[in-house]
Amino acid sequence: MMQEPARAFTGVEKAAVLMMLVGEDEAAAILQNLEPEEVRMLGKAMFAVADVGEPQVAQVLDEFVVKAKDKNTIGFDPRPQIETMMTKALGPDKAENVLSRITPREEACAIDLLDWLEASEIAALIKDEHPQIAAVLLVNLDPAIAAQVIEQLPDAMQPDVLHRIATLGPISPDALDMLRDVLSRAAGSAKAPASVPLGGAKEAAAIMNNARKATEQRVMPKVAKISKETAKAIEEEMFVFDHLLALDDKSMGTLLRGVEADVLVLALKGVDEAARGRFLGCMSSRAADGIRDEMEARGPVKLAEVLEAQKTILGIARQLAKDGTIRLGGGDDDYV
Repeated sequence: MMQEPARAFTGVEKAAVLMMLVGEDEAAAILQNLEPEEVRMLGKAMFAVADVGEPQVAQVLDEFVVKAKDKNTIGFDPRPQIETMMTKALGPDKAENVLSRITPREEACAIDLLDWLEASEIAALIKDEHPQIAAVLLVNLDPAIAAQVIEQLPDAMQPDVLHRIATLGPISPDALDMLRDVLSRAAGSAKAPASVPLGGAKEAAAIMNNARKATEQRVMPKVAKISKETAKAIEEEMFVFDHLLALDDKSMGTLLRGVEADVLVLALKGVDEAARGRFLGCMSSRAADGIRDEMEARGPVKLAEVLEAQKTILGIARQLAKDGTIRLGGGDDDYV
C-alpha cells in the first residue's frame, strides 16, 4: 500500500489541525480570544483540513513538538516575532490594531502590583508625595480601594488629591520621573511608564461614592474652596438621576412637590416603566394620571431635553438635601 504523501500545510492550516485535536471547550476558549478576521481564517482552514489522514496529523504534531522542544522557555523579546506573525496573518493595519490592545505595557505591570498592597500600605507610600503623583496612582486603582486610600491620607492632602483627580491632564516628564520612583519602591520596577490613564470628575466621584459619608462631607467643601467648578462637576457625577429611585416615599413626595409638571414629564420620558412607577407612586392617583396623559400626548422628545429636565430635578434634590429637608443616599454613615 502506497504511503500517503506528505502535505504542505500553511501556518493557518497547521493551527487548524491542532484546533481540531483539542476538546471543544478548549477550542472555544481559544476562539474567544481571537479577532473576527482571525476566527474566519481559522474556521475556513478547519474545513479545509477536516479530511486529513492520520499520517498528516502526525506530521503536524511532530513539527509542533520539535518547535516546542526548541523553545522550552521563551527567553527572548517576543515582540518582533509576534509582530511579524500578526502582520502576515492580518495585514499591517489590522495587526497594528490588535497589537495595540494586546502588547503589555511596562507601567501596567507595575501598577497592577499595587493591587496586592493593602490600602494602608499604598497610603503610606504616597502620603509624602506630590498630590499630582498620588492622584495618578489613585485613578489606576479600583474606586473602592482608592476611597480607602484617600481616607488614610492626611486630612489636608485629601481635597487637593481629589481635585487633581477630577482635573488630571497630560503628565509632565518630571511627574513621570516621580511616578517611576514611587512605582519602583512599590513594585521593583525601574522603567518609567510611557503613558498613564487620565482621571476626571467621574473617577473622582466614583472614589467619593465609595468613601464614608463623613469623608465626603469633610472633603467636598474643601474641594469647592479650591475650585467651585470642579466640586460641582464631581457632585453631578456622584449623584445621577437613577439614584433618586432610592429615596424613601416621604423624601420622594417632598421632592416631587418642588418639581414643575412639565419638567417631570420630560424627565420621566427618559426612564423605564418601573422607574416611572416609583416616581408616580408617590403622587396622588389624579396627579399621576395627569402626568401619564401628558407624557403620551407629548410624543417623542429630544434626548437633550430629557437630560436637562433630569438635571433640573437633581439640582432641586441636592438643594433640598443641603437644607436638610430630604436625605440622599443611605447607610450608617448618615448618622452621628
